[in-house]
Amino acid sequence: MRCPLLYRFRVIDKLPEKPSAAATRGTLVHAVLERLFDHPAEERTAPRAKALIPGQWDRLLESKPELTELFPGDDGGALAGWLTEAESLVDRWFTLEDPTRLEPVEREFFVETELDSGLRLRGIIDRVDVAPTGEVRIVDYKTGKAPRPEYAEGALFQMKFYALVVWRLKGVVPRRLQLVYLGSGDVITYDPVIEDLERMERKLLALWDAIKEATETGDWRPRPTKLCGWCDHQAVCPEFGGTPPVYPLVITPRMDGERPADV
Repeated sequence: MRCPLLYRFRVIDKLPEKPSAAATRGTLVHAVLERLFDHPAEERTAPRAKALIPGQWDRLLESKPELTELFPGDDGGALAGWLTEAESLVDRWFTLEDPTRLEPVEREFFVETELDSGLRLRGIIDRVDVAPTGEVRIVDYKTGKAPRPEYAEGALFQMKFYALVVWRLKGVVPRRLQLVYLGSGDVITYDPVIEDLERMERKLLALWDAIKEATETGDWRPRPTKLCGWCDHQAVCPEFGGTPPVYPLVITPRMDGERPADV
């Protein structure tokens, strides 16, 4: 939805992208918050959580050696500052939630379901809480700042997607969707109803139809936004004077009079 051409570069062309310090810090903080719940409730303290950071960073480097490119030739200063920023995000989490009072049913929960149309949906939920009375809460951590109110709906798209998958998979509508923004210290919540999830399903089906059409025709349009300045693919993007690589799939000619896909 953000940029059809970027979708093509990532999903179809599979063009490489440089590691991002911000995204990697997010991955690190997520890993720390997940692992903290391995400890008994009374040990889930901020010092304990921050003590997990070096070990989780080493694990990330083992699984993704390319992350060493984030700090080439570093004498320790840049990496130390980056790790301190991760500590600050972990610290802020403790001002927003009390992990000693939480017992997640699931962490980093992989969910997958197939709609009646045959469209398969899958995702990974950061945390699932279930109240003693059975209500389900889906929680997602964000290491950036909360969006302005006019952009909150876009932020909730991911959460409604998860809620739809859980509903179709378990037959239960989550009682609450919760976004925890560690970058700004905000918590955004939304309580969905079945009508919300039905609308999300229709939206996903329409989106997938548009993706299929663009895949068949090779007509992927760039959608310029302020985020373009951080895109790794400017050299091959027409918006920056570049030429996309040769389309690797067979193109189905469009019938005369048909409009191009608007993904």
